[in-house]
Formats: sequence, C-alpha cells, structure tokens
Amino acid sequence: MSNREPANVEEAGYVFVDPAAYADEDYFHRACAMLRREDPVHWVESHGVGFNSFWAITKSADIFEIEARNQIFLNEPRPVLGSIEDDARNGATGGMLRTLIHVDDPEHRELRGVTQEWFLPKNLAKLEDMLATYAKRYVDKMADLGGRCDFARDIAMFLPLNVILSILGLPESDYGRMLKLTQELFGGADEDMRRDSDPAAIIAVIQDFFEYFTKLTEERRANPTTDMASVVANARINGEELTMMQTIGYYVITATAGHDTTASAMAGGLHALIEHPDQLQRLRDDPSLMNTAVDEMIRWVTPVKHFMRTATEDYSLRGKTIRAGQSVLLSYPSGNRDEEAFVDPFAFDVGRSPNKHLAFGFGVHYCLGAMLARMELKAFFKELLPRLDHIELAGDPKLMKTIFVGGLKSLPVAYSMR
Repeated sequence: MSNREPANVEEAGYVFVDPAAYADEDYFHRACAMLRREDPVHWVESHGVGFNSFWAITKSADIFEIEARNQIFLNEPRPVLGSIEDDARNGATGGMLRTLIHVDDPEHRELRGVTQEWFLPKNLAKLEDMLATYAKRYVDKMADLGGRCDFARDIAMFLPLNVILSILGLPESDYGRMLKLTQELFGGADEDMRRDSDPAAIIAVIQDFFEYFTKLTEERRANPTTDMASVVANARINGEELTMMQTIGYYVITATAGHDTTASAMAGGLHALIEHPDQLQRLRDDPSLMNTAVDEMIRWVTPVKHFMRTATEDYSLRGKTIRAGQSVLLSYPSGNRDEEAFVDPFAFDVGRSPNKHLAFGFGVHYCLGAMLARMELKAFFKELLPRLDHIELAGDPKLMKTIFVGGLKSLPVAYSMR
C-alpha cells in the first residue's frame, strides 16, 4: 500500500481505469473520498488512456438513484468498463458474451426467471447441510496444513467453487478448469492471473468457455438431470428454447461470478478480522452477530467494483447533466465507504446495523446469488471460529489488479487450531 494522494479530482478519477489502483486500496479509497467530497458526479475524460469517457458516480444515494431507474439507465451496450477497442467490437457484434449483466428488460426479467426459483429462501435452505459439509472440509484442510497456509489460494477460492459447481452439476474433475478460466477472465489485467500479456488473450478464454458450455448444453438437452445446468439447458421463454448464446452466458456468469466474488469476500473477511482483533473477539464472544458480521465483510471487500449504465435520455444529477448516450460508472467500493451513508464507514464493525451496502447492487439487477453467498460465508466462519485458537498474518496480503471483479489473490496466515 502507498501513502500517495491524488493531486486533484482529475487524477482521482483515473483510479477507475487503472487496475493497479484497485490493488492499492489505501490510494483508491483516498481518491474516491476526494471525489465524493469535491466532485461526486465526475466526468472522466479519455485523454488517450484507452477508455471512452464516462461519468464516475461515487455517492451511495446517487448509485441507488441510478440503479432504481432501469428504464432510463440501461446495461446495454456497455455493462462493464472496457477499452475503446472492446466498446467498438461489442457495438459491432453485440459482444461475445450475453449474460444477465449484459441485458435489460424484458429479456433480463425473462432470463432471470429461469433460475429464480433455485435462489428462493425455501430452496436454498435445502443446501445448508451441503454448505456445512464443505465448511468442515476446508476448516479440516486448514488444520491439516499444519498452521500455515495462503488462505486466499488454499481455502477461500475452493469452498465457493465447490458449492456453485455442485449446484450446476459439473463433475468435480472439471473444477480446476473452471477455476483457471475464471481467474483468466477476471484477472486479465493481473500478471499472476492472466493467460498471457496479449490483451486479445481474453477472447481465447471466452472461446474456451464457449467450447465447454456448448458441450454441456448439448449433453443436458439430450440427457436432462435435476441440476441447474439441466434447468438452463431445457428452459423455454415464450415457448422457445434459449439460444446457445443465452445458455452459455447463463453458465458463464453462474460458474464464475457465483464463486469468485464469494471467495474474495471470504478471504477479505478473514483479513479484516485479523486486522481488527477486537472485532474477531467480539464475534467469538457473541456468535449471534454472524449475520451482521458477514454483511460487514461483504461491504468491506465489495468484490464487484463497478457496473456501467448508459443513459437513454438527459438526466440531471447534483447539478450535472448526464446526456443521452453517455455512460456512468457506478463505483460500489466508493458507495460502500460513503460518509453520508454509513456511520464511521472506514471502521470494520461486525455488529453494523443498519448496513445498506451496495455490494450486491440494487433494483432489478440485484444479485440473484446474494443469499447463497451470505450462507456460504456464515457456514464457513461458524465452523472456523470455534476451532481457531490464534491467527495472524504470515506475510504481505496481495490484491488482484482489476477494474471489474476481484479481491485478495494472496493472504499468507499463521494460526493454531483447537
């Protein structure tokens, strides 16, 4: 982490296009605090940095306002910040991927309905035994590792992966492949995660996803089972099968975001407990705080760093006019540290209530898997804390370089178990 400060709001605005800035959390949060204070609706001019210009939205209330107006601010054609070349390619071809985050109503509502029942509380409750089993497996693994591990790499990335791929119905022999592809998809800007340094490598990653999930779709249509992959493969909207692009997009967003974000929250949550031993002790002393503690971990980490929306008409916000056709970047980490939305937002508080964070989004695009993510974190920490005697850092934690989704890529810890 660095002690540097942005020189002005213009420099602060460029944190959103700089993957290295997200890996330097202190600098990133200082830049966002400057923007919230001095220019909360800030125009980020491209100036040759390789991205089309956009408005950066850094206040919680403004993000909620835009998310609530999904008829004015659309996901298409630019749901995620990409390079000028990416924007041009997606505009010309409709993009290589069309997932739930890429589409708007009515298509979004119809696609969401395909698996919505899977994520209802009554159905997720049936997974509690499975989650408890996985939690015990990975806490046992921590014990077997003899008191030292890289928690991010050895534990956190695997538990959520097992959960979501079990729900999808993928064979365990393919879990490693899904993990590698996910890291390459979200870590394209990080030298430790990407496939190679060629920006076009991401296209090859997406093609690998297409190849895998095309075969899966064909198999589940020929021989349907009771797993979620079969539900998606055989779903119908208005009497028509989903297109291959729709099924593959569904699988990709479920198999990647369905575990990577939870893994980031799990590793970042443990890091926060280590850095705030008073809060760790508080949670030990009062396990009834687990629900609020998990939400605080998710707010603290905010694994999804942004989504983009494009205005369909002129819209006034804090005295600025967002013109039709212009894009806004909704900065969730900034909104989740907003001094007007949270009491002492830079304090990690396992009992924080209320905690109206934005880590799962808001409105029609609210994360389908939000409850499942919370359940996974609760299951793991419920298993870990009674068995954990002591834990401390055993090296420097490292954050992934990214502008979209990410968290800790390394968390070396030393510990003793009861």
